[in-house]
Amino acid sequence: MKTELTTLCYIEKDEKYLLLHRNKKDKDRSKDLWIGLGGHFLEGESPEECVLREVKEESGLTLTNYKLRGIVTFRDPQGIEYMFLYSATEFEGDIPDKDYNDEGELFWIDKNEIIGKLPLWAGDQIFLNLLMNEKEYFSLKLDYNHNRRLERAILNGKEMELFDELDEQGNPTGLTVERNVAHSIGTYHRTAHIWILRPDEDKDDFQVLLQKRSKNKDSFPGCYDISSAGHVQAGDEYEISAIREMKEELGITAKPEDLQYIGLHKGFEDTLCRGKRFFNREFARVYVYCGDVNDDEIKIQPEEVESVMWVSYKKCSKMIKEKTIKESIPKDEWKLLGNVVPELFK
Repeated sequence: MKTELTTLCYIEKDEKYLLLHRNKKDKDRSKDLWIGLGGHFLEGESPEECVLREVKEESGLTLTNYKLRGIVTFRDPQGIEYMFLYSATEFEGDIPDKDYNDEGELFWIDKNEIIGKLPLWAGDQIFLNLLMNEKEYFSLKLDYNHNRRLERAILNGKEMELFDELDEQGNPTGLTVERNVAHSIGTYHRTAHIWILRPDEDKDDFQVLLQKRSKNKDSFPGCYDISSAGHVQAGDEYEISAIREMKEELGITAKPEDLQYIGLHKGFEDTLCRGKRFFNREFARVYVYCGDVNDDEIKIQPEEVESVMWVSYKKCSKMIKEKTIKESIPKDEWKLLGNVVPELFK
């Protein structure tokens, strides 16, 4: 397995990055994608010597103020690449013309028009997001398969969450997207929603277990919500994710046959949370779980759940209508419960 050393630099001017659209070589693994400037080390070069030379060769610019932002380790079936990632804010010279670079064309692109707007490597979306959010020096490891699909991402030794990217009809595109990137640009992805229910003394009613979201959540902190819900990780199935979330968040053990699918929820949220945009687009399979739940055995996950409470459907519906409960319950799912669940208990 071969090992390579490379550099990559994102040059900034007027809230824009200088990007290379790699559209000139047919035998180019990054064919038609957009990247920064850089390339392979020459023998004996330091990272600084390499990035200065590569930027000069590819753009005609001479960097005068640049900074090492991190190390990115790429791994795929062909080998391993260690890339020194730079950003630069000052330079001398001008780009000669669009034909100057024999690998592609150079363009100044507004930062807000890059992630989610241009074809990029999935891993590039991750480290560009880190650069744009002024993340301090970091180490990022990215594992790809032979079809340019990102299979794994590890930031500073911690596994990152990857989702299967969906189109607007909910079909997998074959690519993956990292959680923070997905929620910053609104990439469609999969989630599983589980409503935990039990009979009520009123035979025309039933009880619902609501969880109160942790105050540290990146969306709707401190709100009452679905009994249990979570993202479907890349390569997983809905039911497997549903079972995992119930166990992690509430300590409830279930099997696939214990879940009853009742419908599909298409979520769309575009809000601000702690001053940052939270843009969520999801396709969620909605399940109900009516198994025996011993309240003494419920063990909440503090990072995700602050507390839980049982409430009758009719009472909670009134609280929602009168706005006497702080909640983030999807109203289409709540209505679905009211239409479907009474028949299940009968």
